Amino acid sequence: MRQRGYENIRLQSEQVAEWTYRPGKCRQAYRVVVVRKNLTVEKGELRMFDDIRYFFYITNDTHKTAEKVVHFTLERCNQENLIEQLKNGVRALHVPAHDLVSNWASMVIGALAWNLKAWFGLLQPRQDDKHLILTMEFKRFLRSFLLLPCQLICGGRRLLYRLLSWNPCVPLLLRSVELFRKLKLT
Repeated sequence: MRQRGYENIRLQSEQVAEWTYRPGKCRQAYRVVVVRKNLTVEKGELRMFDDIRYFFYITNDTHKTAEKVVHFTLERCNQENLIEQLKNGVRALHVPAHDLVSNWASMVIGALAWNLKAWFGLLQPRQDDKHLILTMEFKRFLRSFLLLPCQLICGGRRLLYRLLSWNPCVPLLLRSVELFRKLKLT
């Protein structure tokens, strides 16, 4: 790790403390155990900086010592992670179909959807809008722009789209529709 210059986090010391806490509307008091970890971050041979991280555990178990509460919780979390991985496997290995051609088509469709988001962002005239769309996660882009409930009304030789919900990105969508209409006419 040192030869290749990787970042390494080393534990220097660890302190454990505890206290009781009763939230305002609760009848029962809970035990809060906190672990303070003093860490050193190194990169290659250089010591970059010291870091302090706190981990909080809330329990109603009053019989175990604070150290045993932390140990029990860490073992339980690891077991839950193990169960999750054994039950569902690694998500990268889950594919929608069982043959290569279908999986390839699914990947191409995903790439095209991602490109649609990028093109939509790059065509925005305002820098703030462009930055908003380009840095947006794809799920949020999908919910904000593509999965809007809409009513289609045919009449009077025209097609009318009526949006049935509103979110903060709708004004940006409507400005973009006007922009694309102007680009299409020229």
